[in-house]
Amino acid sequence: MRARASVWALALASLAAATLALFAVRSQLGEAHVALVFLLVVLGASAAGGRPLGITIAFVAFLAFDWFFLPPYNTLLVRNPFDWLVLIVFLITSIVAAQLLYRARSERAAVERAESLREADKLKDALLASLSHDLRTPLTTIKALAHELQPLGDERTLIIEEQADRLNRLVTNLLEVARLEGGALPLDIQINAADDLLGAVIQQVSGRPDHERLRVSLEDPATLSFGRFDFVHSLRILGNLVDNALKYAPPGTPIEVTGGVDGDALIFRVCDHGNGIAAAERDGVFTPFYRPPQRSSGGQSGGLGLSIARGLAEAQGGTLTYADRDGGGAIFELRLPAATP
Repeated sequence: MRARASVWALALASLAAATLALFAVRSQLGEAHVALVFLLVVLGASAAGGRPLGITIAFVAFLAFDWFFLPPYNTLLVRNPFDWLVLIVFLITSIVAAQLLYRARSERAAVERAESLREADKLKDALLASLSHDLRTPLTTIKALAHELQPLGDERTLIIEEQADRLNRLVTNLLEVARLEGGALPLDIQINAADDLLGAVIQQVSGRPDHERLRVSLEDPATLSFGRFDFVHSLRILGNLVDNALKYAPPGTPIEVTGGVDGDALIFRVCDHGNGIAAAERDGVFTPFYRPPQRSSGGQSGGLGLSIARGLAEAQGGTLTYADRDGGGAIFELRLPAATP
């Protein structure tokens, strides 16, 4: 704030000094000389303090021009009508010059900011690539050693394995986020059947102790539904949604997964009977590292799952959205392009 006040004071002092210098030789000057000197002061003020200061100095210079250098002197009256033209042209030129200088500075700042962001992205990609190589290798070694020590009966080896797996998943998720944001995600888009994808979801969840909560069905079991999508990435989306539902919904409540066709879209819905998501948090849950404050997953969530799921859906030309369920609960809807085999 103090620096800004100093710039304004210096600009006003420069205008006063220029006015005094011009006033000393007023009889030898024409209107063009005065206009050029004042215009230089306006440009200097704009460069130092931005558009507001430049326009302010332009108006003050306009008044000083009229008061000191256009007859009758020491008044704001103008005797010669053509002098009005000089004053108006000076004011317009000063304001336009201040605006153009401000725009040039803004564009340069935008270019510099964009360049900084590009450099930050490169640094982030390099860091994530290093994480992938430098963390996964020791994590694999730690897990293998813990597995070898299990026969000794130390239960802590199981904890070591679990935490190594957790760190490995976090590294994988970070790499996935980097690929999605950088548009470098490899895709294998093919025509696949909805029931095959749902079957893979059942198989993926079958190893969980609470797998019996899962209810999977097709909206029209008599009709085969097909879509054009990446099978592995789509399975990861549904697997993530089912995992979240099993994690956050009340224990013992069913998790329903359905598949069907709606026009040119293949639709999968994951529904639970939990508390849903508050309206203020619905946009946030799809951003990286966001975790709703009222939810708890035992500290096992990195807040990347839904962000990655939406990114994977959009990379395939689909969408992932949230809606409240009638009677309470959440509905996550995955839409993928439908296809005819």
